[in-house]
Amino acid sequence: MPKNKGKGGKNRKRGKNEADDEKRELVFKEDGQEYAQVLRMLGNGRCEATCIDGTKRLCHIRGKMHKKVWIAAGDIILVGLRDYQARKKFQLLARFDDKADVILKYMPDEARLLKAYGELPDSTRLNEGIAGGLDEEDDGAGDDYIEFEDEDIDKI
Repeated sequence: MPKNKGKGGKNRKRGKNEADDEKRELVFKEDGQEYAQVLRMLGNGRCEATCIDGTKRLCHIRGKMHKKVWIAAGDIILVGLRDYQARKKFQLLARFDDKADVILKYMPDEARLLKAYGELPDSTRLNEGIAGGLDEEDDGAGDDYIEFEDEDIDKI
């Protein structure tokens, strides 16, 4: 049987998550960056996100964040726009308008601060599982309750 000559298994590679409790400085967007909300995860380190300027972009999660920062649908992220990647003629009917790189994922309290500072529009929905809306289902929530009168119960 071979001896274990390494320095540990996959738990050593994961490391400790001690930096989560620390407060970090709020990062605002700069030139060539944009705020976005994740619509859905696509796998292979990619996600589909809608930027604040209204364009839908295919975002690539950079290697520093890969397997360390978990991104889910509805999260607010900071993306770096790719100005070096010009659109081609055959991409006019493509599913995504452009490509971008995920630079930072904002924690929920940071996203609320961004909205309070006016960086995010008021129409942005925070703390939602899926960006966009379940507005159609929310309006009919009170329809599940049916009130019976005594006469109706006697007929049954």
